[in-house]
Amino acid sequence: MLKRTIEISSQRTHLSMRQGQLTLTRDGNPIASVPCEDLGTVIVDQPQTTYTHAVLRDLASGGGSLVVCGHDHLPVGLLIPFGNHCQVVQRINEQVDATAPTKKRIWQQLIRAKIKASATVLDPSPVASRLRALVSHVRSGDPTNVEARAAKLFWANWLPADCEFRRDQDGDEFNGLLNYGYAIVRALLARAIVSAGYLPAIGVHHHHRSNAFCLADDLMEPLRPFVDTIVRDLHQHGLGEVNRKTKQQLLELLTMTVRLGETSGPLNVVIHRYVSSFGDCLRGESKTLQVPIAIDGEGTKQSWN
Repeated sequence: MLKRTIEISSQRTHLSMRQGQLTLTRDGNPIASVPCEDLGTVIVDQPQTTYTHAVLRDLASGGGSLVVCGHDHLPVGLLIPFGNHCQVVQRINEQVDATAPTKKRIWQQLIRAKIKASATVLDPSPVASRLRALVSHVRSGDPTNVEARAAKLFWANWLPADCEFRRDQDGDEFNGLLNYGYAIVRALLARAIVSAGYLPAIGVHHHHRSNAFCLADDLMEPLRPFVDTIVRDLHQHGLGEVNRKTKQQLLELLTMTVRLGETSGPLNVVIHRYVSSFGDCLRGESKTLQVPIAIDGEGTKQSWN
């Protein structure tokens, strides 16, 4: 089922529950209502937004997530439901007991998929061919850090030569747009991971002790180029700030059309099959990780009207 995304950013809004529906009210007047079971993500960037406890309770109970944005309009917090998967203990044991070779093999496939997707962002260009040539050099666990070499090459050519850009997580303008897009994908993955019975804190490569979303960070690596493509398109249309219009474009990531193996569909639906494929690899039931791939540019088409 295709879950809906709601973003609240422009006006003060009150969120409450009424007869199983999330109700949005402004100045005492209801403006919209959505069945809670239809909600996938609620993103709040309006500082005067208020909620009832019932909203948070029913959103989490229905499998939805709440993303809270900070002063810089970037996500700073995430509410996701506890997993209600019938085999949650078994799934967590699978993560804890996964062997080093298994985790390294999964990481290898993630990085190979990321580099291939990055090359697609730069098509057609000689740099794209150079990126694809690096794919075969990624060994199990990527011990020679081909990922870093590919990233350096990618970011040096991501924008036209006359545009000065340096990838900086704390940077402004295009960095802010990239960070916003990555945070949305990270939240989407975290929700899918929990729904599948896994813990987002236990990754296969990322392992920082203060990171509660290591596995989400692992699995989002091949999906980062989706964000890179949209932000690159925003630049070409003279849009470089995090505002309502650019955030709206980035939120289309959630419903972009992608392919996974022999099937296709919206990213926020296919993402669950992606996590399921990860589980198959973790248990040794499959050696091939199926990763979402944009379909002939369909996933990144934008409306600039």
